[in-house]
Amino acid sequence: MAEITTSVPRDNAGTDLRPNPLFLVGRIIGKTLLPVLVTLFGLAALTFFIGRMLPIDPVVAILGDNATQEAYDNMARSLGMDKPLWYQFGIYLKGILSLDFGQALTTGKPVIEDIARVFPATIELATLSIIIGTGLGIPAGVLGAMYRNSWIDHVIRFTGLIGYSAPNFWLGLMGLVIFYATLGWIGGPGRIDFIYEFDIEPITGFYLVDTAITGKWDVFRNAFGHIILPASILGFGALAYISRMTRSFMMEQLGQEYIITARVKGLSWGRTVWVHAFRNVAVQVVTVVALSYAFLLEGAVLTETVFAWPGFGRYLTNALLVGDMNAVVGCSLLVGIIFVTLNLFCDVLYRVVDPRTR
Repeated sequence: MAEITTSVPRDNAGTDLRPNPLFLVGRIIGKTLLPVLVTLFGLAALTFFIGRMLPIDPVVAILGDNATQEAYDNMARSLGMDKPLWYQFGIYLKGILSLDFGQALTTGKPVIEDIARVFPATIELATLSIIIGTGLGIPAGVLGAMYRNSWIDHVIRFTGLIGYSAPNFWLGLMGLVIFYATLGWIGGPGRIDFIYEFDIEPITGFYLVDTAITGKWDVFRNAFGHIILPASILGFGALAYISRMTRSFMMEQLGQEYIITARVKGLSWGRTVWVHAFRNVAVQVVTVVALSYAFLLEGAVLTETVFAWPGFGRYLTNALLVGDMNAVVGCSLLVGIIFVTLNLFCDVLYRVVDPRTR
């Protein structure tokens, strides 16, 4: 039997011209990480200089309006505000690399500690919201494309229109009036009733997870009763966006020739849609879900305010109201990191799932 060999490209001196695998890996990492680093650097510069241009004096925010000139000058020197702006930016970048965003004026604690304290509440709320929005939005979008212009499609599109149009704060207030004050089906504002505050053992920072791990199911039910309404309202907004985009993607696929071929071969309509058509839009749908999740993590400000939810959005709102620029800049950077990370995840997913993008 003849041996099958593959030719290796070589130059005239016989040197292997194939690129070094380490070089290929380095090039891929460089092409991926360099834009991310440049984006984060630009975001840090933008937030820093905008914070310095705002008509808010951090020294006055700390000491108050009645501080003496000597105390004002001493505090300005301790904050580095007597240095040139470029020097202050260098100190700020150095602090970012060590996760030091300065101290929050509202709490007197490091900003990174405040974010670590409030962010689990937002993650828990946003995660349950995206589960609701994805679990209902994707099937709704597919059904709308399958039965285009039918009564099913009209109901789904009308529901999505309500999700787009109705303000979250109004839905939150109406939900509290109906389901909490009138019917008593859910818990009120806050993350949990006060009597259960000290019954939670902080393991992950997520109340539903911590109470389930420790087996405290009465506390779990109370925490779930508090989170289900705000999560449903945020999930309703995500459902509207996800279902509309899924319907659009699926309608484009259902007009392709391979769908007609599959039907001619005898495949059922449901199998054709879910197995063949949906597979081709799955990556696009995951991208939509990922971006919706990012918006939920940073955009739940009004909902957290209405429900007195001690999360990231409420913390950022309070920082803006009192002019706490250390907290505002730190939160802005975190939002940017979230979006950059999820975009990077989507890019990697595209490369893994779709060989044409490699």
